[in-house]
Amino acid sequence: MPPAARRALGLAAEPSGSAGVSLAHSRQAPDLDAGLEFPGTPAQAAGNVSMLWRADLTDQGVLERGLINPAAWNDASLRWLIGPAGGPGEGTDSLGGVRVGMGDVERFHATVELFAQLGDRFGGGHARESLIQYLSMDGERLLRGRYPESVGSALFSAVAEATLLAAWMTYDARPRSPYAQRYFIQALGLANAAGDRLLGASILDAMSHQATYVGRFGEAANLARAARTGTSGIATATLTAHFHTMEARALARLGDAKACDRAMAEAVRDFERRNPAADPHWIQYFDEAELSAELGHCLRDLRRAADAAQCASRSVGAAGDGTFARSDFFAMMVLADAYLGAGNRSRPVALRRWHWQQVRRSGPGVA
Repeated sequence: MPPAARRALGLAAEPSGSAGVSLAHSRQAPDLDAGLEFPGTPAQAAGNVSMLWRADLTDQGVLERGLINPAAWNDASLRWLIGPAGGPGEGTDSLGGVRVGMGDVERFHATVELFAQLGDRFGGGHARESLIQYLSMDGERLLRGRYPESVGSALFSAVAEATLLAAWMTYDARPRSPYAQRYFIQALGLANAAGDRLLGASILDAMSHQATYVGRFGEAANLARAARTGTSGIATATLTAHFHTMEARALARLGDAKACDRAMAEAVRDFERRNPAADPHWIQYFDEAELSAELGHCLRDLRRAADAAQCASRSVGAAGDGTFARSDFFAMMVLADAYLGAGNRSRPVALRRWHWQQVRRSGPGVA
């Protein structure tokens, strides 16, 4: 067992005596650079992500080592755009893996959704390690199983979503961690193996978010454009609107006000024609409050304080019951920045009080 898993069960990090051998010593050290390579086959996608899960649990320090590789974003997006997208075929594990049905996939998806809810409320650092432990056991067991092609497609989509959540949680806990980039790339490969084009585009969209955060604004804009180009004619209006907002975020940081304005206008136009009933379940969170928050980020970065305050105020005003506490917090911080930019120094004090109330209520992960 990995030391992290042993600790979670209340056991010593290392078994006593010579009979027990930890995973760290019983396996060859993983090639973490493999996580940067877009997998060409379903088998490679399953193998790469399993390797990442095991390495993550075996050595927590691995999250901090290495550097983000911008070339890996470019390679993954290009191969996703021009490469074949098919299904995983039938699972016929030669070692006699478990028989997997749709019920197993639904159970796996429901369990991962619980981790997603924890992340929304308390931040990615709260349950990240527990999620990785679950994926390294149940996710790998299912990927090694036996299943018909229809079940295999659903399974690979579900594992892609779960790996995307692992990427977001890692990014949330350590925004500059190169490991988050690896999880994003392998999630993209799993979605491609499933033939799930819309989920793949949403993962590229998430990569754009990280690229903007680490200052690679050109790559961030291109990743958002690739997501939009690769789903032309099949993406829902909500998805396309989100792709435009991610491009706008990158363009705002580049200081390209004209292009950013155009991307924001396209986002609003697409959002206004959306049909939430047609959206995949994983984009249904993107409502008016979320759109306003994204526009507020762009306008703040363009130094249009009054417009940014108006959008951020709409986002905070439209926020619901606190289910997405993290998103509400970031919108509030944009509002504080906008007030400061406009020369209003009294409002941010009240906003800081609000923030610490949320921290006390939800725990430190909300920040």
